[in-house]
Amino acid sequence: MKIIQVINVRWFNATAWYGLYLGKLLQTAGHDVLVLTLKDTEPYHKSLKWGLETKCIDLNTKNPIKFISLYNELKKLIFKFKPDIVNCHRGEAFILWALLQRRLKNFSLVRTRGDQRLPKKNPVNIWLHKSLCQAVVTTNSFMFNHFRQEFKIPADKLYLIPGGVDEKKFFFDATIKDKIRNELEFSNEHFVVGLLGRFDRVKGQKELIQAVASLYHKKKIENIRLLLIGFSSALPEKQIRDWLREYEIENITHITGRAKNVRDYILALDLGVVSSLWSEAIARAALEIMACQVPLISTRVGVMPDLLPSEALVPPGDPEELARLIYKAFFDHNFYTQLKKTARKTMSNLTSQDFLQATLDVYKKGLTATSN
Repeated sequence: MKIIQVINVRWFNATAWYGLYLGKLLQTAGHDVLVLTLKDTEPYHKSLKWGLETKCIDLNTKNPIKFISLYNELKKLIFKFKPDIVNCHRGEAFILWALLQRRLKNFSLVRTRGDQRLPKKNPVNIWLHKSLCQAVVTTNSFMFNHFRQEFKIPADKLYLIPGGVDEKKFFFDATIKDKIRNELEFSNEHFVVGLLGRFDRVKGQKELIQAVASLYHKKKIENIRLLLIGFSSALPEKQIRDWLREYEIENITHITGRAKNVRDYILALDLGVVSSLWSEAIARAALEIMACQVPLISTRVGVMPDLLPSEALVPPGDPEELARLIYKAFFDHNFYTQLKKTARKTMSNLTSQDFLQATLDVYKKGLTATSN
């Protein structure tokens, strides 16, 4: 197939990763893939680095005059590239793709919704998603149910595909685990709790710091350790270190900074934590942690209720509940064992090939719908 992946995202966030990784999988499988990105953005440079054919178009313009010329530019691109599938991972310019599909009827249009914001229920949005595209892909059940209940998207056009993980890159390795723990000066007696994610308020680093501090100082769990796998982003590392000093656990915490091989640090963990306050519509970090066979607990946000049982989830923004769950994982052997089993079971059908095949099934059904 000839496929256009529309990834007009300014930052390399989960949406951009989902679309680019999917493009890479499709290309590796022998499909002809063209990625559309915004000029001089992280997704643009990442797409080139991954060896994907990449073209920059200002899809996010709000200038009415440029919007008209953009329509003509996309039309020329369709005639030149002759796509079978156009998959839009963002909403900007989606209406242009929809109008072009309705007029030309020579490609199948897919809208992948991988962000946390629910689409507004209005006549235009319903028309776009229900009538002008051949498939709507969601990455979590919350979004899936919104489209099903509010937009009345037919079952044969609505899909749930959480993504997948490169199992050749993220897997358990006991030798690496021992090596990295030695480098970080974590002993076998230490219980290492960790969070993987950029330094951003949404990721809940502060709440995890508060939870670990409570266990260390109040519960007297002196062998607990905190590993923050991340680097300055919306929040500077200085802010993270200020919190560590405020809650007096700087001496038991290690910050990795930018890591060349994230998997090595994941393997150092005894327990992974997703402490996000919101978001996680696509939980890349959670999937990578579980793919390394590390037990995981989380806040009840985004896709996380699809990945973990209710007993492994707590309300977002609640350090006390987060501390309670970490405490349970530390002292309750049966609970900890069940978390490990959950990680293996969840990841058993979220490999890269599962991700690829589920998407190809959608594309093929979309092509059938277009031909009919």
